[in-house]
Amino acid sequence: MEWLAVACAVAASFFLAVGAQRQGSAVRANTGGLTLSSHGFLRLLANGRWVFGLVLLITGMGLNVIALATAPLTVVQPIGAIALVITTVVNSRDQGIRLNRMTVVAIALCVTGSALFVLLAVNVTNENNHVGVPQELTIVLLLAVVVGFFGSLAVLLRHRISAFVYILGAGMLFGFVAVLTRIIAKHLLDPNGRFLLNVSWYSVVAIAVAGLLGSWFVQNAYSNGPPDLVIAGLTVVDPMVGIAIGISILGELRPDVHAVTAIAMGAAALVAIVGVVALSRHHPDVVKAAKDPRTEGRRR
Repeated sequence: MEWLAVACAVAASFFLAVGAQRQGSAVRANTGGLTLSSHGFLRLLANGRWVFGLVLLITGMGLNVIALATAPLTVVQPIGAIALVITTVVNSRDQGIRLNRMTVVAIALCVTGSALFVLLAVNVTNENNHVGVPQELTIVLLLAVVVGFFGSLAVLLRHRISAFVYILGAGMLFGFVAVLTRIIAKHLLDPNGRFLLNVSWYSVVAIAVAGLLGSWFVQNAYSNGPPDLVIAGLTVVDPMVGIAIGISILGELRPDVHAVTAIAMGAAALVAIVGVVALSRHHPDVVKAAKDPRTEGRRR
């Protein structure tokens, strides 16, 4: 079943990558680099490119749900790093952008750091098939704190939030969404035959709220930065949040983990994060926008 999960996750990465690029270009053309407004969002519903991207994203999310239901988070989540390479290639060709050396290095750091983190995490974790009520409640309460924090930022500092903050928020929110998706999927597949009766209402509400806020953050990130930067943040932050929850709350960490392995995992995570920060500073789109006085004036 794990090979089926891997295949679904790889296919999901392709659909999510192309869908993100389609939506990203549509949002930027619609907003001109400004923060996305509610009226702007309604206009996007009539944009063919954005709607096509939405269809691709929904298809990718469906495949990802299948993958999450059939394999551990540590196996499925980081495969999304493939989407970064796909999005970068598709977006550079679509926009006629030549990637500079620092952008290529930053992408390499993102993918390498994520891959090393996963390889190490897979070797020190065990799948926990049963999730108790206290664990599920803990995850939902932590998510409530994250939603409250980033939701407050969106309201109070709406016109001053950078693309990096939007990406960080979306990555954390979708990391929780992935965890709750796996928990709900395991409840539905429980052999006791109760199906929907196994699913907690608060988990459904939590995943809906986090998904909506995360999607809003992603759309605003598109309007403030290139889609490959958005994907870079999501493919680094999202899986690390999911794996961290799996290890610390769901008890997936094996008791015999060596200190060297733990340090190596931290170093791999740091490499991936450095890659995202470097990409946010040196991507050709970001550099061009920083040198454009008209763009700078609109952002103020």
